[in-house]
Amino acid sequence: MTEPAKNLPQGMHGLSPHLVCAGAASAIAFYEEAFDATEMVRLPGQDGKIMHAAISINGASVMLTDENLEYGNKSPTTLKGTPVTLHLMVADVDKVFAQAVQAGARPVMPVADMFWGDRYGIVEDPFGHRWSIATPKQNLTQSQIMEAARKAMPA
Repeated sequence: MTEPAKNLPQGMHGLSPHLVCAGAASAIAFYEEAFDATEMVRLPGQDGKIMHAAISINGASVMLTDENLEYGNKSPTTLKGTPVTLHLMVADVDKVFAQAVQAGARPVMPVADMFWGDRYGIVEDPFGHRWSIATPKQNLTQSQIMEAARKAMPA
């Protein structure tokens, strides 16, 4: 196993997503409104774009930077989509989903009860990043989930 880093900056974790955004300052404002994010640090570059920022969402650290094509930093809007979904577990998925949509996120999958025991939905933020949002309702074993999947998706 990889040994965890020592002396991490306060609020940072051993694994943090690092989002490239076309408009990182606007993304921070969106995440504050949509997910009650707290800004931890912001380092603007000479051109006014954000070289590095970090926010905390639900106790997890998320780093951000502005898109910079010169350095190969491309946002999902430039790439025409993203293969990555960030998973956010919350106490009230319906509330957080509605709050994100009110802040400007696009619903991708409406909130519903899922066979694996979560109440779950997906939104895409205005910067092209996808967020699955869930509230665990039941702690199921792997065999219970497999049986529920068979019932939910008959062949």
